[in-house]
Amino acid sequence: MRRALLTRLLSLILSLVAASVVIFVLLQAVPGDPAAFMLGTGAQPDTVAALRADLGLEGSLPVRYLDWIGGMLRGDFGTSYTYRVPVAELVADRVGVSLPLAAYALILTVVIAVPAGLIAASRRGAAADWGVMGATQLGIAVPNFWFAMLLVLLFAVKLRWVSAGGFPGWSDPRAALGALTLPAIALALPQASILARVLRGALIDTMGQDYIRTARAKGLSQRATIVRHALRNAAIPVLTIMGLQFSFLLAGAIIIENVFFLPGLGRLIFQAITQRDLIVVQSVTMLLVFAVIAVTFAVDLAYALADPRLRRR
Repeated sequence: MRRALLTRLLSLILSLVAASVVIFVLLQAVPGDPAAFMLGTGAQPDTVAALRADLGLEGSLPVRYLDWIGGMLRGDFGTSYTYRVPVAELVADRVGVSLPLAAYALILTVVIAVPAGLIAASRRGAAADWGVMGATQLGIAVPNFWFAMLLVLLFAVKLRWVSAGGFPGWSDPRAALGALTLPAIALALPQASILARVLRGALIDTMGQDYIRTARAKGLSQRATIVRHALRNAAIPVLTIMGLQFSFLLAGAIIIENVFFLPGLGRLIFQAITQRDLIVVQSVTMLLVFAVIAVTFAVDLAYALADPRLRRR
C-alpha cells in the first residue's frame, strides 16, 4: 500500500509538471500582444515596451516559465494585467462560489443517482427500469446550459421564486444557497444521469456473483442483498465517476456560471480570455488542473477504503 501511494504521488507530481509546461507554452503561442491589446492600436512602441516590462513579459520563455512556477510554489500567482491586483486575491474571491457550487451539484447528483440506480438494478427489465433508463438518456442528451435557461424562465421569470442570476454573498447563507440552487440543478442533471447508469450496470454485474447468490439462498431479500452486499462491491466504478464528475463540476462550469452571472472561477477565466489577461488564465487553469489531479488521487485512496483487497497491493 505504501509503495502504491508513493507511486501515485510521483505520478501526481509528474502530471503537474507536464500540465504546467503545456499550459504555459500554449498560452504563450496565442497570437497578439497583451500590452498592445491593453493600450490600443494607437499606442507608441516605447509605451508598449514599457508596459511589457512592467507586466513581466520580457525575457526568454524558460526564464519566464521558471519565474511563474517559482511564484506559484511560494503562493504568488502573479498580478492580473487587467485588474492590477494579485491573482491570488481574485481566486480567493471566486473560489467561494465555485467550490460550494460544485459540492452542491455533486450532492444533488448522488441524491438523484443512487436511488435511481438502485431501482433500475433491482427491477431489471421491468417498467421502473425502462423508465429510469429513459429518463437518464434524456438527462444526458439535454445540454445543461439549455436546461439552465429553462429553469430561469420557469422559476425566475414565470414563478418568481428565485432571482435570475447573481450572487448575494455568504453574509446571508440562505440567500446564497438559493442563488446556487438552480445552477446546481442544471449541473447535476446530466451527471446524475451518467452516475445512475453506471451504478445500475455495476450492480447488475455484481448481482451475478456467487456470494450474492449465496446471500439470496440464505433468505435475504433482493433489496437487502443489494444494499448490504452488492452496493459496496459496486462502489469502485461509482467512485471513479464521482471523482471525475467533481473535477468537471469544479473546472467545467464556465457556461453555467455565465448563464447565472455567478462570480466564480469559470466566469473569471472567461473574462480573462476576452481581456487577454494571460497570467490569470494560466494561473487559474493550473490551479484547476491541480484540483482535478488531487481529486483523482483522493479517489485512488478511497478505493482502498471501499475494497480492503487493494490495501495489500
